[in-house]
Amino acid sequence: MIQLLLLYSLCCTPYTTRERVREFKITENDTLTYTLKLALDDKGRPQYFFRNIFTPVCYTNECKPVYVNFYWDLLGNYERYDLPEGKVLTKVDHDEFKEADYQKLQDILIQPNSIFADLKMEDLITKGTDKLTDSVDAKAGATLKTIKNQVIDGAVYTCYTLWHIAYGKAVPEMQKIIEAYSNDGLLHTFLESKNHHYQYWAMARVMDAGGTVKKPFEKDIEAIIGGKNLFIAKYALQHTGNDFFKTQERQSWLWETYLKTGYAMQVAILKKLNGIPLLKSLTANLQASLPHANEEQTLLIQKILQKQ
Repeated sequence: MIQLLLLYSLCCTPYTTRERVREFKITENDTLTYTLKLALDDKGRPQYFFRNIFTPVCYTNECKPVYVNFYWDLLGNYERYDLPEGKVLTKVDHDEFKEADYQKLQDILIQPNSIFADLKMEDLITKGTDKLTDSVDAKAGATLKTIKNQVIDGAVYTCYTLWHIAYGKAVPEMQKIIEAYSNDGLLHTFLESKNHHYQYWAMARVMDAGGTVKKPFEKDIEAIIGGKNLFIAKYALQHTGNDFFKTQERQSWLWETYLKTGYAMQVAILKKLNGIPLLKSLTANLQASLPHANEEQTLLIQKILQKQ
């Protein structure tokens, strides 16, 4: 449940010098409520989510406070963490994290498919300690060595706790919040982004089930299809309806895209063309390209021409 605090403030983060912040009270259960923050630029446009986290970490009959700041993108994908000024992370026996430990923690937190997702803490550590239990192999179906590669020695509970915060109940709340900000401006920004999560999310909102693209976003879809990210380019091409490519202008553009893109995308374009009625100029270009085509391209082009 989200309870909006009608509060705007200024904060200082590594992203910019001063930004507006909108705060949301998130109720996780009957006893836990915390503040989730949305950073806005000076025009009120959302930039990223963050949370100033305090959580106790308990082992060997002793609890210590952990202070850390988490940052997510606008769809709730974890990005990074940092520490408040003057705070450090420690292991058992109060040993401070080394630089390599901080980097390993980021490597652990950046993995959405961590082994932590399917385990309880008691599956990982010996009760009352922060040491890995030898019985983990039987409970987790994984070797102890594999588990050790995914935790920081002497900080298992810290790794487990922080990973579950990064991928916990706050994530769907962020997704609900950003829906309220969805407008044409945000959709254009997402489609132009290098963040593929943003692009997939926005494409689902500017195309209908039949692949018809809303008029204001046609150039955005062209840019994605002609872009450098092969996976998102193929996805956009395959999910865009055939009518999108029926005009002379669009077919000329698609051929230009074909000539300058990589081989895998060329094959995807040829497969797409098999379902599109071609105009004379594109048909002529395909015929002219045959002497330079390899075997796979030749078969695809001949199939297209025969269908025409």
